[in-house]
Parts: sequence; structure tokens; C-alpha cells
Amino acid sequence: MANAPTTYKKGSQDIREQNDTFALFWALTKWGIIINVIILIALAYFFT
Repeated sequence: MANAPTTYKKGSQDIREQNDTFALFWALTKWGIIINVIILIALAYFFT
């Protein structure tokens, strides 16, 4: 098994890019759900 570097400190890695990616994923998911609900309501209204 490889030896871990001795200079590593837990929590020292820069995670800004991961946070930005997750924020984008959450925003796209939220707006995707909202748009789909609006489309379904509009279809139910116009085709009933």
C-alpha cells in the first residue's frame, strides 16, 4: 500500500469548483421541475 503524503491536512483541498458545479446542478434541476410542472398544467388545461 502506498504511503500517504505527510503534508496533507484534512479539509485543505479547494472545493470551490465542486460547490459551483453542485449549485448549477441544483439550479437546473429546480428550474427543470418547475418548467415541467407548468407544461403539464398547461396541457391539462388546454386539452380537457
